Amino acid sequence: MTSGPDERTHDGVLGLFRALVWQRWLESFRALRPPLVTIGAGERLRIVAGAVLALFFTALIGHLWIDVWFYPLMLVAPLGASSVLVFATPASPMAQPWAVLAGNSVSALVGVVCAQTFGESLIAAPIAVGLAITAMLALRCLHPPGGAMAITAVLSHATAFNFVLFPAFTQSLLLVLVGVLYNSATGRRYPHVTPSPAGEVTDSARRFTSTDLDQVLADYNQVLDVSRDDLEALLQRAEGLAYQRRLGDIRCADVMSRELVVVQFGSSIEEAWVLMRQHRVKALPVVDRVRRIVGIVTLADFLRHANMDQHTGLGLRLREFLRPSGLEATSKPEVVGQIMSRRVRVARQDRALVDLVPLFSEHGHHHIPIVDTENRLVGILTQTDLVRALSRSV
Repeated sequence: MTSGPDERTHDGVLGLFRALVWQRWLESFRALRPPLVTIGAGERLRIVAGAVLALFFTALIGHLWIDVWFYPLMLVAPLGASSVLVFATPASPMAQPWAVLAGNSVSALVGVVCAQTFGESLIAAPIAVGLAITAMLALRCLHPPGGAMAITAVLSHATAFNFVLFPAFTQSLLLVLVGVLYNSATGRRYPHVTPSPAGEVTDSARRFTSTDLDQVLADYNQVLDVSRDDLEALLQRAEGLAYQRRLGDIRCADVMSRELVVVQFGSSIEEAWVLMRQHRVKALPVVDRVRRIVGIVTLADFLRHANMDQHTGLGLRLREFLRPSGLEATSKPEVVGQIMSRRVRVARQDRALVDLVPLFSEHGHHHIPIVDTENRLVGILTQTDLVRALSRSV
């Protein structure tokens, strides 16, 4: 017996639904995968060796001092977590000396007080952790192993305050001392100080300010395991590299204006002026018969030769300057070649656009003719072209 159309439609819809559910489940599972640890084998070995060395030294000193302090723990468990922070993430705010020393010590103090007050671990342990976190946040010494230190004090029934001095403070101090020596010897700043930018990021490449970052962090309103200065330095450096990469891929040929309006050496001044007015440009390349650049005539050239520095009778002087004299010999300029600028800055069409930014921003250029490998004019790069390219790249 064959299934009817309704049954086949139902089975198809059900199969599609199962496929979508299965796909959604796979996506959720992939989201739970931990990110790759982007450190090399050498750095991994450095971390492991540092933690082993620090804990061995701390345990050895603790063993020698057991008879002095009369406490049965030569090495408390939270020190293992502290060593991970100090040697694996020495730049973390939670791994800095103040965080380790004050975080573990104040948490131990809270744990002892809760053990004395409540006695029963089921009640004392959660309260101790909550109060320890509150104290660490208030003292700016948030240190995750501090929560474990508070629980250790409760579970070991540490009702004497010497637990705060030993093992909490003393072992934390020994761990920090080894961390300072070992990290410094292996090329890591500890205590961590944010290094100054190495020059990769210039002011022109920055798109956000310190105030912008502070506002974003305030809106984020969560604890980050990276210092604010480190975060800013990393973002500025990444943005600078991206800026260089994007502009480095752009060539003059990609953004230049190809619809050229040109004149020749013998073109009349009036003709050049009309072309500039018609096409609304401020410069005209002057080329020879094979389109090689011999000069450039700009609005400034017209104004300079028309004696436009005087503000009276501007229109009359300009009309007189543009009008041909009709004489065979005259001192008045008649053709473009007599008023053009002969020294012209040009660029090859395959040149990176980023190389020309200083010419516009620092040297006052407004137009740069673009030539091919045979020095023939193929385009012109204007400030508008540059701004448009920069806007698209960022």
